[in-house]
Amino acid sequence: MNPDPSITNTVINNHSLATVRAYHQRTKHQFTAYAQGPETLDWDAQPAPFRHFENTANIQLPNFNESLKEPALLAALERPFGELGEAIQPLPYTLSTLGALLQLALGITAWKSYGPDRWAVRANPSSGNLHPIEAYVIVGGLQGVVDGVYHYCPDSHALECRAELRFEADSSPSLQIGLSTVMWREAWKYGERAFRYCQLDTGHAIGSLSYAAQVLGWSLTEKTDITTDALAHLLGVDRSADFPASRQVETEREEAVVLLGVSFNSQQPHMVKSAPPEQWHGIASTIDAHPFYRWPIIDEVALASRYKANNSNLSTKLPTNIINASTKNNLISAASVILGRRSAQRFNANHVMPAQDFIAMLEALLPKDTAPWNALTSAPSINLFLFVHRVESFKAGLYLLTRTPRLSPQLDGLLKQNFEYEPVTNVPAHLNLQFLTPSPVSDLNRIARSLHCHQDIASNACFALGMLTEYNAVLVDNPSGYRSIHREAGFIGQVLYLQAEMFGLRGTGIGCFFDDPIHELLGLTDETFQTIYHFTVGLPLDDTRIENVPTFSLTNT
Repeated sequence: MNPDPSITNTVINNHSLATVRAYHQRTKHQFTAYAQGPETLDWDAQPAPFRHFENTANIQLPNFNESLKEPALLAALERPFGELGEAIQPLPYTLSTLGALLQLALGITAWKSYGPDRWAVRANPSSGNLHPIEAYVIVGGLQGVVDGVYHYCPDSHALECRAELRFEADSSPSLQIGLSTVMWREAWKYGERAFRYCQLDTGHAIGSLSYAAQVLGWSLTEKTDITTDALAHLLGVDRSADFPASRQVETEREEAVVLLGVSFNSQQPHMVKSAPPEQWHGIASTIDAHPFYRWPIIDEVALASRYKANNSNLSTKLPTNIINASTKNNLISAASVILGRRSAQRFNANHVMPAQDFIAMLEALLPKDTAPWNALTSAPSINLFLFVHRVESFKAGLYLLTRTPRLSPQLDGLLKQNFEYEPVTNVPAHLNLQFLTPSPVSDLNRIARSLHCHQDIASNACFALGMLTEYNAVLVDNPSGYRSIHREAGFIGQVLYLQAEMFGLRGTGIGCFFDDPIHELLGLTDETFQTIYHFTVGLPLDDTRIENVPTFSLTNT
């Protein structure tokens, strides 16, 4: 007698949920012990930061600086960053604009060097600058390019043909971008917590691509009706023979994470169908020939959290009536902000952030039905708690920003009842910003530093924040929701990075924090909500010993 498929699926789903929950609990940092990771690092044996496919055709994308000679593209790049939400005439879909999209979103923006060491800085941020994200573009109807699946190489700004495709005869031009993660790049440094960081970096990359699309007058939307296994097959990352390993297969494996459709007008992206590739090309270069550690739990949680069914029910209607503070007086160009983004390493502990910049930055974090937020399809699930250290006209202390109002009653009922819950009157009412508790500056600095793995960057910033996500409800019958909440957090991080850059500040994400002690600070005693990612913003102190050489040159930005 064959087992009932519904019972089998329930058992598998329950096992996956248990795996995800166990992973999250196991990989929490505590005051008494950090999550499991390598005891030592050999930086000379770091995994390869760039992947290439050998024995396949390459298409060199136009040099970004040469592309700037095109008047329409230069005008788009010189538009003030604060005006990106305003519609413009979309730029045509050409090899030049495709190259600009990839450069703005995922390309190398500078080379840094210190002594004999040299490393790349990219448009999309990454935990530890390790960059697990690999990008594949599925091109249809682009003049001069054979329809197919291509791997993007940031270091050479080139496309490598993995497979030719045959689209429907009447298909209009199309562009889809698939992202995968080389999880070993993060695991090499961060051990078992690496899966979290890979999903955060996916959110960073989606945000980065959404902003880049805005610059060109295009838009970007996550495709939700494809399973992880189907995406892996579409991108060719499930072809184990194409990703040979000298020792451990997990060091070379790429985990498919998301498919994004690009629209060249105001319509929804055109997701054209094609016949399966008849032949795949290329063998992947080696990421790490001599891995020293193994972290089996990462593959376990990756398998457990894969999208296994149609996820169209995740789509949600975002608010439309949010009016953000004007940034029209800020004329810094989109190119300067996007290509100039860096992660701060240290902050000026005396700098006071102007109140109007702080308010504008918080307003930019509210989800709405325009770019960049409409790139995500899952319902917003994250509210923010803030350690405000030095912001003009704001009392030092702990604040709560409710960016997801539907969660407010439940969250207020679970937070500490001795919080003041005082509405902040010097901000727009729709911000839903509440003052929870005052704190002497010295105490607040000490608490923020302690909770963020004793890092000064959390206390010397103008403000630090934590992302408090709906957890139990998201995971109910949906293990893949674990990926979604991290992506949303990474997406918020990317918005913060660019907003800080626009205001002459810098941000940096913090993946190292003590999960449960933070919950204890807030009075949370169960898993209804969990803190998922942290971030700080302030005036950076640059290390003048490090040489910084940008890869672009814009004369009027």
